Amino acid sequence: MEISEAKVRAVHVRQRLASFERSTYGREWSTADLISGLMTDVGDLASAVQRVDGLRPAGAAEPLDELRHELGDCLWVLLVLADRYHIDLAEAFDSTMTGIETWLDSTS
Repeated sequence: MEISEAKVRAVHVRQRLASFERSTYGREWSTADLISGLMTDVGDLASAVQRVDGLRPAGAAEPLDELRHELGDCLWVLLVLADRYHIDLAEAFDSTMTGIETWLDSTS
């Protein structure tokens, strides 16, 4: 799946979740709520990496399956945020990597 396809799917899932949130909680998640959720997901991702690396006891799920899930959660929020702010995530990634590579080239 290309990043542009992933973004379309992420936004579709976000729309479905927003409908669920409005009917269940009376409002949909704000950008601040999404960021808070991402922070939680990043913490879960760190724990999953530690389980895969054997630094934490394995939970109920297979460690690599847990890691795969947490990476997907984090990527989903990033795709939704990129859409919300009209940012081309592929271009942002490419630009950032070019900047890092330019900096590395200047240090050698």
